[in-house]
Order: sequence, then structure tokens, then C-alpha cells
Amino acid sequence: MGARHEVLISLDGVRDKNLMQLKKLNTALFPVRYNDKYYADALASGEFTKLAYYSDICVGSIACRLEKKEGGICVYIMTLGVLAPYRGLGIGTKLLNHVLDLCSKQKIVEVYLHVQTNNEDAINFYKKFGFEITDTIQNYYMNITPPDCYVLTKIISQPQTRK
Repeated sequence: MGARHEVLISLDGVRDKNLMQLKKLNTALFPVRYNDKYYADALASGEFTKLAYYSDICVGSIACRLEKKEGGICVYIMTLGVLAPYRGLGIGTKLLNHVLDLCSKQKIVEVYLHVQTNNEDAINFYKKFGFEITDTIQNYYMNITPPDCYVLTKIISQPQTRK
């Protein structure tokens, strides 16, 4: 028996040159069409928006927006998705951990997102990372059923600095 072949999951930044990859993924993954502001915010977030590749095939992404809030900056996860045949391989975990690690390093204290109330897979996924349901918004989504969403929030504990 030979050594097990390790499939590489790699992340790449989103820029003008590969923005179409993100647009194609979003069309395949989500029941919502995203406007130009979404893509402008994704590009502006820099390292907080990534494409995921599985053996050089683009199969997932995370797109975030940085927001100013009392007490600093928080991160809003606009989208996180992986194509169905590639789920369960750790790709979503790698994307989310990338953003959570950046938050710790950059002293960002809060990450939040919206999830459709019937999306139990997503809710359970985020709960594994310490996210909690902090609010319910009625009629958040237009043109999809159910139209309601939960707000999931994670407070990032910052490493203590020694004095």
C-alpha cells in the first residue's frame, strides 16, 4: 500500500482578475442574486474574502465586509459556501478558520452573519465554531421562503497582552 494521496485545499484572494469565479459560485450556491455593492465590499475586504480550491478546482468561497462599530471593527460574513459534491471535506472549515484567525490577529472582536431560519446545516456548522443565535429578523429575505433569518454572532476573545 502506498502513502495516502493528500488532496490539497488551497485559498486564494479575490481580485478583479478572478471575480467572475466568485460570481459563478454565488449563482450556483445561493438563491439570492448579489449586486455590485456586494462585490465591491468583497474586494475591499482584502484577506477576508477568499476562494477555495480543491485540487485546483474552485469549489467554495467566503466573502466578508468590514464594518465600523462602537469599540472597533467587526466582520460581517456576507456569504460562505461550498459546492455540494465537495461538502464535508473541511473546505468550509478552512475558509471560516481563515477569517476567524485574521480576526484574532487584527483585534477584531465580533463576527456575525445572517442565516435563513430553515438552514439547519448552516446553523449547526456555525455553532461548532462558537457562534450563537443572537436575533431573529422577520422578512429579511425577499423572494425566498421562509423570508426570516437568524443573526449568528461570535465574540472573538483577544489574546491577553502582557504589561
